Amino acid sequence: MSDWSNNPGPFDIPDVVKWIPRGVKPWLFILFVLIIQFSGGIYMAAASNMVGTTALMQQDILMAGYASLIGMAVNFAVMFRIKFRFSTRTQLLVCGTILILANIICVQTTSVPVLVLTCLVAGWFRMQATLACNSTIQLWLTPVRDMSVFFCYVYLVVDTVIQLSGIFTIYTAFFSVWENMQLIMVALLALMMLLVLLLLKPVRGPMFIPLKGIDWLGSILWAGFMLCFTFVCVYGNYFDWWESNEICVATVIALACIALLLWRATFLKNPYISFQAWKNKAVWRATAVYLVFFTLLATEHVFEHSYAEHILGFDETNLIDLNWYVMVGILAGCSFTFLTFAKLKWNYKTMALIAFALATIYLAWFYLFIDYGIEKEALFVPLFFRGAASVIISIVFLTSIVQSGLPFEIFPQAVSINGFTGAVMGATLGPAIIGEFLRHVLQRNFAFFSSGITDTTSVEHIPLQDLMVMVTGHSMVVAMKEIYGWLLIVAITSIIIILISFTPYPGRWKCLAQYLRTGYVNIK
Repeated sequence: MSDWSNNPGPFDIPDVVKWIPRGVKPWLFILFVLIIQFSGGIYMAAASNMVGTTALMQQDILMAGYASLIGMAVNFAVMFRIKFRFSTRTQLLVCGTILILANIICVQTTSVPVLVLTCLVAGWFRMQATLACNSTIQLWLTPVRDMSVFFCYVYLVVDTVIQLSGIFTIYTAFFSVWENMQLIMVALLALMMLLVLLLLKPVRGPMFIPLKGIDWLGSILWAGFMLCFTFVCVYGNYFDWWESNEICVATVIALACIALLLWRATFLKNPYISFQAWKNKAVWRATAVYLVFFTLLATEHVFEHSYAEHILGFDETNLIDLNWYVMVGILAGCSFTFLTFAKLKWNYKTMALIAFALATIYLAWFYLFIDYGIEKEALFVPLFFRGAASVIISIVFLTSIVQSGLPFEIFPQAVSINGFTGAVMGATLGPAIIGEFLRHVLQRNFAFFSSGITDTTSVEHIPLQDLMVMVTGHSMVVAMKEIYGWLLIVAITSIIIILISFTPYPGRWKCLAQYLRTGYVNIK
């Protein structure tokens, strides 16, 4: 990145040719970011279309989509090394070429390993191209490098593009075929590369750091561990967990990878992710919050889609229109975080309390109002609060890691951990837990309602097939309400814990443990 701080006068980007007005240059890079973020290789919104036209399963497409997130998480640890080694022009041209090839491969192949590996590589290069653009305009966004302001912009772009990508994918498949989404993205990436060739100069940053000393084997081991972890979460229910050889093998490989990583970190001078990054308090705090918070919102991945499709009878276009509600919540959450956290400097605990409160409203709404005849417009409230809550928690705790005092060479490693725990684990572990919980509750409810029907003669005139559909639907609604209730209890408990952490009383955690264990507190 060019050293803008030494250039007096209005913000300028030397990488862009001089005849482009200064005010237009940053928007050119925002255009590049939008195109890059849309180019995911595979689009999980088109999963049902892909399942219907290929030999792939729903789990295969999810695995490929999460592999893209893993590629992005692995890239964090070396993204600045790449940034300081190559010019922005070179990075965008190389990344654009890789993403074009990834889109072409993903639309042609039906091999799951090829699909997963392609999305992994595409995610890596997509993250690098995104960094190349965002770091170039960082001082335009925040001249004092206020990372809370910068991350509001980052999540505003990333999360809104996720919602818009799903909308565009479904409507592309609705009016033509799902493969055309990849073709559109290939054309847009080609346009981006043409603009880069015409408008950008190969300007190298103020520092030239060679790519020597990078633990590339460590990056492969970390990617292997994350892929195996994701495989267990995505395919666990399908293969019946550790009753199957596939899940056992994936678990053994994951344990072997993490053991090798820990062993190598004890003697390597520059491991891919060092112990110093893991020892950081902000990293562990963010990891714990992510595990709880995104498990509370895991119902989005487990049965929110099934409820709207099978219980409410929404078709694909009505389903994807719900993304607009989430996107409005994301916009509101980013705006609120910008005003309070970035400008007014509210602290982390206050912002975390607000995010958990919004998640509680989301869970409470579904617990109280989930039914068979809900109109689509009524879902605006819970989806709005879910979108706002997730973006607030992500901005706040990523900022806490960056501002935790880590050395410059270590904090990208901490961000890589944050990417894995927030994006990958948050999207896979919570749904795996809630999905297994749902399976047991659904089986119990189905057996209960079925036994009740066989004991009465009032349903003898109803065809057996219609009867089974009715019992299954009722079992599903009751099971979802029960799970929302349990998650609501966890959310309220989390809020209580955050509120207790506000108090300066030194023995507050001991008192909380005593209360949970005995039901009373003995204060001496």
